[in-house]
Amino acid sequence: MIDEPFRFDPEYYSKSNLMLEDLIKSTNGGDIESYNGKVDCSAFYPSITGFYSDDKSLIPFIRVNEIQNGLVVLTDDTVFLPEKVLNDNPTTISKAYPGDLVIAKGGNTLAKVGLVTNEYPVYATCRDVIILRTNDLNGINKYYLWSFLHSKYGQNLMWRSASQTGQPHITLPIITNMHVPSLSEKFQLEVENLYIASVENKKLAEEKYKEAETKLLSELGVDICKFETEVFSVRRYTDILSAERMDAEYFQPKYDKLISTILKYDPKAKTLDDVAIYLFTGEYADKYMLFDKGLCHYVRGTDIYDGIVEIDLFHSVDPQKHSKFVCEGDIVTGRVGTIGNFGVISKELDNSVCSDNVLCFHLPNDYIPNVYALYFNSSIINELTNRMSRGSVQQRMNQETLRELIIPYIKYDTQIELNEIILCSFELMNKSKRLLECAKKAVEMAIEIDEFTAFQWLEDSMRK
Repeated sequence: MIDEPFRFDPEYYSKSNLMLEDLIKSTNGGDIESYNGKVDCSAFYPSITGFYSDDKSLIPFIRVNEIQNGLVVLTDDTVFLPEKVLNDNPTTISKAYPGDLVIAKGGNTLAKVGLVTNEYPVYATCRDVIILRTNDLNGINKYYLWSFLHSKYGQNLMWRSASQTGQPHITLPIITNMHVPSLSEKFQLEVENLYIASVENKKLAEEKYKEAETKLLSELGVDICKFETEVFSVRRYTDILSAERMDAEYFQPKYDKLISTILKYDPKAKTLDDVAIYLFTGEYADKYMLFDKGLCHYVRGTDIYDGIVEIDLFHSVDPQKHSKFVCEGDIVTGRVGTIGNFGVISKELDNSVCSDNVLCFHLPNDYIPNVYALYFNSSIINELTNRMSRGSVQQRMNQETLRELIIPYIKYDTQIELNEIILCSFELMNKSKRLLECAKKAVEMAIEIDEFTAFQWLEDSMRK
């Protein structure tokens, strides 16, 4: 007789999954419901894409892409909704609050976990995530719960329990019935401290990157306040024919002013087509695998932000099935949806494959990649990127339009100065990630061995 849950698939009863079940059940603790954890999620609300906005004074809308490295991260691709949309859909659009956990419930992103920050007092959530409310938790720390769900044990439990009808997905009872080992209050507090330190370092990293952007724009002589959109612009019909564009947005006067400012800084500024050593579009992959020996990483547009290209262990491919590979120092950007995000390929991603929705180019040696990724990521230069993108429904950028972007040569001494600030930002961001990894690893070690060993390992890791 098969005990609940009622499952026939052999993977559920694999040796590794049964060993995992035995290990978790051998620990003290209880299910999430016994800790007074409550779950919620949005239902099938009507189409709201027409209300999407980039106005940061509105309510942020959490989708799966906002869950990054265990955190809920608001990026340039995050959309915001008017409060009226939430008020008109009170039973179908669920709200998340600071301290809540959000969990991706389906597809390739299944089981991604993020902790909602206090950047905003309230967040709207899409129907692709589950909200785990933590304000009434009893006997368990929300930061420890986050770390457990983010650990290999929490991840394996969610993947194992996911319903297998069609595309795997997590249901609400799967979360509330999950057994969570009970660790000491002292240990849980240590996990909380690691999380808080991680968030602080992330904030410092973002401030450093912003500092570099401000210095870059000052060097170029760009003043954002001078590029306010004017009410109208008069153009000749020949201008429309030459640009092969009829949309009014393309001909806003601010673009001419911006290009004139760049040419004033460097009268010999060229287009990317003239400067780049090479530029290509990535390749389609019909199958993703967990990273392992013999595979290579697969870079997608959602992996790119603030000059960084994240390593995604869940999206790897067989290199023998591909012919285009990125190199260390390449600059990549999404060409669909994630328009305007540029990042630099790191040593760890050398010889990876990039998605067919990613454009890749390489600049000469005297163009420092981090600095030029910053150039494209800067708020005002990003305007030119958006201007060149096309698409009536979803923005897209192809090779031809990217090649037209103007590239000034930034004084090399200035490049070195900017690169030092950017590298400082990256180091702070890496420290933030390491702290989260330490929290996760310590929880795993406490479950596998004991808390004393986990504490010792943490002390050694913090001294390094």
